[in-house]
Amino acid sequence: MNKKISEFIIWANENGWDISRKSEFQLNVNSNITTRYKEIPTKFLDFLSVVETCISPNEKTWFMCENEFNNNSDGAFRWNEFELLSLEAAADDRNWQTEITSWWDNHLPIVMSVDGGYSFYAIDLSKDKGAIVRGYEPEFEEAEKVADSLEHFLELLMSNLIEV
Repeated sequence: MNKKISEFIIWANENGWDISRKSEFQLNVNSNITTRYKEIPTKFLDFLSVVETCISPNEKTWFMCENEFNNNSDGAFRWNEFELLSLEAAADDRNWQTEITSWWDNHLPIVMSVDGGYSFYAIDLSKDKGAIVRGYEPEFEEAEKVADSLEHFLELLMSNLIEV
């Protein structure tokens, strides 16, 4: 297992997160995800292969794990909930819908939050490949870079330099 992921699991356990490891280090992500996101960074695939659930102490923020991507979680939110909300807001505006879908085609959500409003963290799979961005409602697609990589993001979380 990746050292940074291992450190994060220990940190999360010590800081009240509801985090559980998978019993088998096997990854079975829905083909809809792997077809849409062809170049998911190896570090995030490593994370998905070992972490089954990862929920903040206040239960308002959670990492997207295999069950979320496979639509098998108990949560009320689908893995692409914020994309769907944006598409709903775009109503019948085809150009806007195309822009929204295109943006999400290049940004894989990895953390969702309902703490103080809807927000997310996602992996940029386009211009700044592997960087982590954060977006908020109502314009989810106007995201800002917060970390250079998943490992950097985990470091910032463990140092309390990023709030979730």
